[in-house]
Amino acid sequence: MNKSTGWLFTPWHITLSSVMSLILFSGFCQAQQGTKPAPTYPNVAYGPHERHVLDFWKAESRDPTPLVAYIHGGGFTGGRKESISVDILKTLLDAKISVVAIRYRLLDDAPLPAAHHDAVRALQFLRAKDKAWNIDKTRVGAFGSSAGAQLCMYLAFTDDQANPDSDDPLLRESSRLTCVATLGGQTTRNFDLWVEWIPGYDEPHSNPLAYFGAKTKEEYLAKVPLVSALDLISADDPPIFMKYKMAPGDPVPEDPQKARGWKVHHVIFGIRLKEQMDALGVEAGLHYPGAEAKYDSITEFLIAKLSK
Repeated sequence: MNKSTGWLFTPWHITLSSVMSLILFSGFCQAQQGTKPAPTYPNVAYGPHERHVLDFWKAESRDPTPLVAYIHGGGFTGGRKESISVDILKTLLDAKISVVAIRYRLLDDAPLPAAHHDAVRALQFLRAKDKAWNIDKTRVGAFGSSAGAQLCMYLAFTDDQANPDSDDPLLRESSRLTCVATLGGQTTRNFDLWVEWIPGYDEPHSNPLAYFGAKTKEEYLAKVPLVSALDLISADDPPIFMKYKMAPGDPVPEDPQKARGWKVHHVIFGIRLKEQMDALGVEAGLHYPGAEAKYDSITEFLIAKLSK
């Protein structure tokens, strides 16, 4: 359908090919080397839903440690907390930074922003565990790819969800981050902008309305700013490090399957967010092939921002 007139879709949330492209793209967290350390506390419930569970690795330290949360990708239709990179996990633990991997509700469980609310609750739960798990709750970062990157950016850029008057001590905890790192993160959920910005992306690869359970495009567009980094960013927000697999001028891959994943994780998302953050005076590192960046990796950035 012409991009100026609207969208037409089958009832499926996401096509099989788009799911496969998201799975292929998430391989950076699954290219594990060596044996993954067993979590100190596996499958801890942080809420009432069956997907409200997390794995926690406690760094060896007498002093309270910083914390980094990993939030998996998967297009909000799949993904596993177990996909955390062994290399990243070990590097952070060696730097005396504790790590948590979070699971959240998918679209089959509830439309967006349920996953975003889950990320907030998980972070508040972790801060409430600061004494028991030896966490310095003033130094908390997060990283993730694709859908997980969106959730990390939501935590970083949305207003603090703490309710100081709540009877629940968990809900009195802050939901803010010290820093955030992403790979292939989509900085807006406005698919009209995806069509406008991304080379070769002629129409949405899945039904935009289905993500939010919206019945009309107007209802969908009203919800987009509530979760999109480009709409949430403000001058008091924490620094970000963004990594993408392609340079701005790279051609679309010839293989259709690779092209799908390439398009929906395009560096233009990072460029647009960096433009806004630069204008606000907020640190935004952007790494892609051939780019000059202060940091080369997610771990280098997180360690620099969280270590005293």
